[in-house]
Amino acid sequence: MAKVLVIDDDPSLLLALRLGLKAGGHEVVVAADGEHGMSQAALTAPDVVVLDLGLPDLDGLAVCRRIRQWSEVPIIILSASGSEDRKVAALDGGADDYVTKPFGMAELEARIRAAIRHCRSEAREDSPPSVSVGALDLDLVHHEVHWHGGAIDLTAKEFDVLSYLARHAGRTCTHQMILSAVWGAGYGKEAQYLHAYVHRLRQKLADGPAALIQTTPGVGYCLSEAAG
Repeated sequence: MAKVLVIDDDPSLLLALRLGLKAGGHEVVVAADGEHGMSQAALTAPDVVVLDLGLPDLDGLAVCRRIRQWSEVPIIILSASGSEDRKVAALDGGADDYVTKPFGMAELEARIRAAIRHCRSEAREDSPPSVSVGALDLDLVHHEVHWHGGAIDLTAKEFDVLSYLARHAGRTCTHQMILSAVWGAGYGKEAQYLHAYVHRLRQKLADGPAALIQTTPGVGYCLSEAAG
């Protein structure tokens, strides 16, 4: 299932969505305003964002546009307005879908599944099907990782970081290169995000600091072509 970030200032709706989506097997992260929502989008790497337009601090369209500057995560808009102009503005602003309140949980879950399928279909068209570097095998179609033949469970962003390094194995990738490729151009200087993800990757791969993912101090990272 998916990690879903819900950005909405209605406590009752947040509770209903948290319970309903968790019952469907999803992991749910919530935010009650636009600024917190954008931070959560960067820090938690959701598979899909469900975004209310009527937020207390920022217009939902502005939040959608700002997320879209650095991320291709699917965004589903929630709104009490069913006007055609509002829908067009949201879709032109980078949203992938638009749901009018009130709505049914089954409908929202179906739209979440459709948005994720569409996103993964686009990724398949632009990427080779797999990458292998030494004992590391990445299935870029199904987002599966095997290290020394064993499956490794990674989050979507962890997978994106590792796959970027694998596609450029043997070469040092700067912090800015990796951040721009994985998070978007707006995060080219936010190296702390990258450090945290590389640390988690090393833990999951039981990888020492000089083994698979090598550090070039102050510059970036390199995936060893002699991995394993």
